[in-house]
Amino acid sequence: MTPRVYVTGMGVVSALGLGRRDFWASLLAGRSGASPVESFDASALDRAVAAEAKIFRAGDHLTARELRDTGRCSAMAIAAARMAVADAGLSPEALRSERASVVLGTTMGECDVLSRLDDAWIRRGRDAVDRADVARYSPSLLPIHVSRALGCKGMVLTLPAACAAGNYAIGFACDLIRAGRADVVVTGAAEMLQELQYCGCLRLGALAPERCQPFDLNRQGLVVGEGAGVMVLESEAHAARRGATPLAEVGGWGIACDAYHITRPHPEATGSTKAMRDAIARSGLAHADVDFVNAHGTGTRANDAVETRAMRDVFEGRRVPISSVKSMIGHCMGAASAIEAVSCVETVLTGLYPPTIGYDTPDPECDLDVVANAPRAGASDVVLNNSLAFGGYDAVVCFARVGRLAPPSDRGVMQ
Repeated sequence: MTPRVYVTGMGVVSALGLGRRDFWASLLAGRSGASPVESFDASALDRAVAAEAKIFRAGDHLTARELRDTGRCSAMAIAAARMAVADAGLSPEALRSERASVVLGTTMGECDVLSRLDDAWIRRGRDAVDRADVARYSPSLLPIHVSRALGCKGMVLTLPAACAAGNYAIGFACDLIRAGRADVVVTGAAEMLQELQYCGCLRLGALAPERCQPFDLNRQGLVVGEGAGVMVLESEAHAARRGATPLAEVGGWGIACDAYHITRPHPEATGSTKAMRDAIARSGLAHADVDFVNAHGTGTRANDAVETRAMRDVFEGRRVPISSVKSMIGHCMGAASAIEAVSCVETVLTGLYPPTIGYDTPDPECDLDVVANAPRAGASDVVLNNSLAFGGYDAVVCFARVGRLAPPSDRGVMQ
């Protein structure tokens, strides 16, 4: 029998706070995390607003050894993972197993370390490069650091799947459990804000001057964010053995690539449409069963228009409530869909849709049922989490109320 996969715990580091409860309360309050950049000197830039996790202090969450060995990205991942494990009530013994794995996503990993390496080499020559920084840099270290912190002895894997990395990690982790290769997987993604990454988005012309307004007629681009979202996934049997109360079930997930352009989505939304349809079908559902969609919703003109087309195609004209929490937490790059997955599970639990703030003027091109500026109560048995990334990385994960879905083996599709 293919096991059900449950979410049993969640942890968050974000511009809106630490831990799932503060994070969720801030989302429902419609609080913006955008503020002037403090991570680096942005005085020479014409746009210098970001959603930084300013409340996060690595020393409050990591040991002295962990602080020595890691950069900010890994530190946020470790902190969020510890929150998720505590939320799940998992004992250290349950984690110190070859059946406990860590699968995490990121876009750039420890880009602060990379920046230091480059700066030292350019300014002072190769011999000035700090060997300790070389050992800290690789994105492959992200799950290794988390695994060491938790004592997990199973598979470790980094998925650098651009801005869809979180959904890729969650989907892969779910498949590990369904394939019988793990009982517990700590999964999600982390990303830090740094000058290299910020200026890259600025050069692409993707940054808004002050705020992110997804799907609004006057939207001007995205606001860069940072943080980490981590959840504990468990097989139904493992959760039952220890008496855990599941928060939600992971349904199906879909991935696709439109192979069109490195930064622009296909205008016909071929990849995102397929990913959404596959996630729904692999959950054993029809589009009429979906109650709410957490949109990728970056606030750029091209992304929001293409995602609108995908919604029209998938839901065949049905107006499903949709929202983009990037309007509050910013675009957290590789961590975006992982942090947003936490929001999706909270929606399943509470029956509340978080708002899209800054939605002032509807755009006829984006004729969607946007949850505008205030939360809305509604059905929440089935929620989709969309992520549509550079390079054609499209990934969608379905979360459902416990007991809503048929057993995976009865869904009639390959998981």
